[in-house]
Amino acid sequence: MSWDIAAMSAVACVGTNPPEIYRALCAGRTGVAPLRAFDTTKYRVRHAYEIDDRAEPGRDEPFRATRWLVRVVDEALREAGLSAQAAEIPVLVGTTLRELRSSELWWRDGTSLALADLHFARALHERLGVRRTETVASACAAALYALGMATDLIESGTTDTVVVAATDAITESSFGGLDRVQSPAPQEIRPFDVDRRGMVMGEGAVALVLRARGVHAGPVHGVLRGVEMNCDAAHPTVPEPASVARAIRNAHDRSGIRAADVDFVIVHGSGTTHNDLAESQALRDVFAETSPGPWITSIKGGAGHTCGGSGLLSLVTAVQALRHGAVPPMHGLNRPMPEADGLRLVAGSPANGPLRIAQINAIGLGGINAVAVVAA
Repeated sequence: MSWDIAAMSAVACVGTNPPEIYRALCAGRTGVAPLRAFDTTKYRVRHAYEIDDRAEPGRDEPFRATRWLVRVVDEALREAGLSAQAAEIPVLVGTTLRELRSSELWWRDGTSLALADLHFARALHERLGVRRTETVASACAAALYALGMATDLIESGTTDTVVVAATDAITESSFGGLDRVQSPAPQEIRPFDVDRRGMVMGEGAVALVLRARGVHAGPVHGVLRGVEMNCDAAHPTVPEPASVARAIRNAHDRSGIRAADVDFVIVHGSGTTHNDLAESQALRDVFAETSPGPWITSIKGGAGHTCGGSGLLSLVTAVQALRHGAVPPMHGLNRPMPEADGLRLVAGSPANGPLRIAQINAIGLGGINAVAVVAA
């Protein structure tokens, strides 16, 4: 079974819509910049991948994650011609942090905060008329988990259309926690590089309209072939390569494809020591019998780690790559780690050629894995 991607919208530190984000990544641009949200003197990490939309530089604002979410859901509904039917369409939101930053600002500065504002449902209902909002908070795989749940809703006959979305803003508590546990402190994300030091937080929101095949009358951006999810709980922070490989193989089976059919993979690629090792091992295992194998890239060196929405941002980037026939390079990949030998890592400039099938990985803490397959 497969599903139409009828509409897409996104905002990140490198662009305000999917084509703009994709062009920036292909050009090798990065959104990493000196941290704006809070006092950097408290931390060793002095940079982040922030969206520069605050009214007053150096002064943070509450409800930015909600603002971006409402915007991208609205744009996706409008593109699909579904604004008038918003009340009938479920919205599944993947997130890691929800409105934690707004809670921090309430605690520290006394900014206004109602409990209902911590759930995205209120804003989506009041501004867009959405009546059903479900929040999925499964770490960095949250958005692809939401995508998998959306396919279940359609396949079960509950609905023929779902909005899948994600949003996350940088929070000081999460930023500070990462600052303490990563040593030496990273100032940018360098996926699969010998000198990678860890992840640096990013911000963004993304939404797409997923519909049963044939329901959408107009052109579609791409076709979702399948989503696989698992959770091995093998370790609090270190991914299990065999579990990641199993999720990839199951995603291929669900999508009706073979490993040799995959033209490129947008990996999780968080630039941490253990993630990149585990992911490269899983990829070498799954694609061992393919030649020359798929192109491998990550968008986090350019767009940052956008937490719960990172998988969905990778997916809309993959859809753009399928359309334009070019896989964006990994920003920050200067010296590939030896454990990735044999993988076709995209570095320096885009990899060009006919592209039909893409795979997207999302790996979260606690052994939470999700893999999606999309087609042109």
